[in-house]
This record gives sequence, C-alpha cells and structure tokens, in this order.
Amino acid sequence: MPTTGAAATPHATQEITTRTDTREILANAHRDTVRYGLDDYYIVDVDSHHVELDSWPDVIARIEDPVLRDTGQQMVRNWPGAERTALTTFASGMTHQDVGGRVLHQAALAEPVDETDVHRDVTLVRRAMDAMSIDIQVVFPQPMLEIGLHPNKQVAAQLLMAYNSWFTETILGADPRIKTMLGLPFDSPEATLRTIRMYADHPGVIGFLVTSQRSVGVYRNEYMPIYRELEERGMPLGFHAGPNQNDSMTSTMNRFLSAHAMSFVTCNMTHMTNWVINGIGERFPNLKVIWIESGLAWVPFMMQRLDHEYQLRQSDAPLLKKMPSDYMRDMYYTSQPLEVTDLGLLESTFRAVDAENTLLYSSDWPHWDFDVPGRIMSIPFLTEKAKRNILGENARGVFNL
Repeated sequence: MPTTGAAATPHATQEITTRTDTREILANAHRDTVRYGLDDYYIVDVDSHHVELDSWPDVIARIEDPVLRDTGQQMVRNWPGAERTALTTFASGMTHQDVGGRVLHQAALAEPVDETDVHRDVTLVRRAMDAMSIDIQVVFPQPMLEIGLHPNKQVAAQLLMAYNSWFTETILGADPRIKTMLGLPFDSPEATLRTIRMYADHPGVIGFLVTSQRSVGVYRNEYMPIYRELEERGMPLGFHAGPNQNDSMTSTMNRFLSAHAMSFVTCNMTHMTNWVINGIGERFPNLKVIWIESGLAWVPFMMQRLDHEYQLRQSDAPLLKKMPSDYMRDMYYTSQPLEVTDLGLLESTFRAVDAENTLLYSSDWPHWDFDVPGRIMSIPFLTEKAKRNILGENARGVFNL
C-alpha cells in the first residue's frame, strides 16, 4: 500500500460463475489487444472448446444405428441427468477442473445469449474470438476428448459420427472464422476413412483429430490407408491429449493436480514414440502431424531419450533414416499449456523444437488453465517474426488458410 497520496479504493470482487459473460472474463485479454497491437497480427487459435453435452439430445438424434439411437433417446427421456450424458462415460464425480467451485465457468457455459439467428455456441465462440483478437478459432468438443476410453467401441464410433454430423451442420458455416479438426472414430479404420471422405471438402473442416486417451497402436497396418488418405489430401492429423485418472499410472495418484500434469502428456508421449520408432514419418513424409494440449516441456526429454535409445538399438527401428529427434522437429505442437516458470528452460525448449517454425498458438478456452495471445507476446526472447509465426503464420501454412 502507498504511504502518501490518496488511499487506495477497494472494489468489490467479481465472482465468476457459470453465467458470467465471456467478455467480462476476458476483459484483460481485450486490454492486451491495445497493449500489444494484436489487431495487426494474424492470430489462429488451434485449440478451443465448446460444451457439446449442452446439446446432447440433438446429437443423440443423429445416431445412425436406429436401435442405439432409440436406446439413447429413452435414456434422455427416463433417466435423471441423462439429458446430458446418455450413452457416454462422462462422470461428474470425476470432474475436478473447477477447483472445488472456484473456477466455475467451464462447468457449463450458461451465460445469457440473446441472438436467435445462430446456435448459442456460435455466439459464445464469437465472444471469445473478439475478446482475444483471434482471426480463426479451431473448436473441439470437451467430454468427447475421452471417447477413446469408452468400453463399447461401436457405441463410441456411433456417438462420434453423430456429433460430427451435428457440429458440421449446426456450428460450422455460421461464421467462416470458426473451424475444426473433426474427431475420427479411430477404433474403426473403416469408419475413420468414411469420415475423412465425407467431410474433407467441408470449408470449416481444416484437418482431422485422434483423441489421444485410447489404448491403440498407431503403427497398426489398418491405419496406413488413413495416413495415406490424409497425406494425399494435404489434411493435417492432430493428436489431442485428454485427462485420465483411471489408468495404471494415474490410478495411484491422490490429487487431481498429479493426474492432470501427467495424463495430458503421457498419452501423447506414447503415440509419439510409436509414431517415430515405427517409421511412420518416413513412410508418410508429407503428412502434417500436430500434438495438441500437452504443453512443450516433455518434447526435449523425448528427443534426448529416443535419440539415446536409437543409437544403442537401431535394429529396433529399421525404417528410420535420421535421428528420432529430427522426425519430431518435422511435426507441429500447440502452445497450451505453456510452461513458463523457468524462462531459461523455456528458451531451450523453443530452440529444441524449432518453435519459430513448428509452434502453433492455442488458448484452450474455456478451460481453467487457458492462455491468451498475450502469453506469446510477453515472452522476452522471441523475435517479432517468431511471435507472428507462432500466433498465426505457422498455422496459416499448416492448414492452408
């Protein structure tokens, strides 16, 4: 507190609830627009979310299998709370992202919306984009990031295809700034190829996505036609991390912090290792691969670890023609959550991954740990060119925007 002059005037603390307006929550992000001149930057947010369970009955209505569709609709009609969870494995008792009720906004995006000409999710995405000065926002679902953990793979595939149908017809097209990488029913290679061929020409679909929380080897032969299809079409493939508090590692952890810190990283570490060591990057050199929502701190570790092991056992990776770390530098990474507690380590990490050319800005809005564009602008060691590349120019090239 100052010792001279006028006394500081206390202001009432604003409580953020599920009904707080996005524009109020992101008021500081809007100030960044002026502070950093963000209107002069091309900004692409490669990872943001909406709450698909708010529209779940409409998704259920699009399930192709008539028996499963009727089963889901009966659940919605008869089971308390199933209007938002029918046929899913979503468990509210395992949801700790709201920090014991202190960060509530993402629990439900229930803020008032007056517009009636578009779906309310379109309005909410627009509010976030405008507040953060974003030109293009790539939007994903939220609970469906765990669809790969569904015990019934046929149900999982049907739900994902129903969601894709609803999202492309209801949300995409309402605003050309809203894009997506559609989730693939990856447990069914046949349904995955069908999904790619059905939606690849949709103007709002700029790539496709594998939800990384799943027990599947990306090296399996039945996936090779999928990678070839994407490579030939010039469509990026993303691996989006997600939470899991119930695998062999995280089930021993007694804090959400622990499971969140590890599960969002280890799922992508597993798929990355299988991808590199099995030579998929060598077989499909023009396929652009993106690792989403795992931060960056794990990448230098994986580079050193895989390079070390490869030098000792090259016979285990006969397709490789260069070091594993070189294949990793051929890939792309999203920035959130950006680990900034040690700027020296962060600078080394940026150098290791060639961040100026491979890093893609992402907000992860509206999750509790989201990063605004100002996070990139405030990094002291980045050049002006690097900031522009990370905020949007790299994405412009990856997605052919």
